[in-house]
Amino acid sequence: MFGERGLVHVYTGDGKGKTTAALGLALRAVGQGARVTMIQFMKGWPHYGECTSARRIPNFTLVQTGRPDYVHKGSAAQTDYAEAARGLACARDAMRADACDMLILDELCVALDFGLVALQDVLSLVRDKPAQVELVFTGRHAAPELLAAADLVTEMREVKHPYTQGVTSRRGVEY
Repeated sequence: MFGERGLVHVYTGDGKGKTTAALGLALRAVGQGARVTMIQFMKGWPHYGECTSARRIPNFTLVQTGRPDYVHKGSAAQTDYAEAARGLACARDAMRADACDMLILDELCVALDFGLVALQDVLSLVRDKPAQVELVFTGRHAAPELLAAADLVTEMREVKHPYTQGVTSRRGVEY
């Protein structure tokens, strides 16, 4: 990074850890002096632990888009489309303004799968990416075209999850 060629990452799959992997990259990058912007799609709930932590980390900007409740596929409201468009605009602005060395688009793959953003708009972000920017996408159901455009793809696979045994989301672990 830092003047070298930035790569495109995709963290996808049905397993836990996609956002966590991206946050680990962000923490590592900030530790090396990089400026990181993370835009969260479909995550307007303000109580995610990373939101509180991000405010405490120098050179780490976190932008949330979406409403504070869950969006079900096929039943998106106009607000969901508007918030996803705002997230894409923030991403484009961050790249154009040379505001970050690493740009993380958290849950963008889900927003794309739900039809909240257009595939051509996502692929144009990849094409228009400044050479030195590290671009990271997370979320289930990554589009094959995005996987093809990426330099690194990791698929998280669920082997066992406490949800199946009735354990609900835990503060500090899942949010």
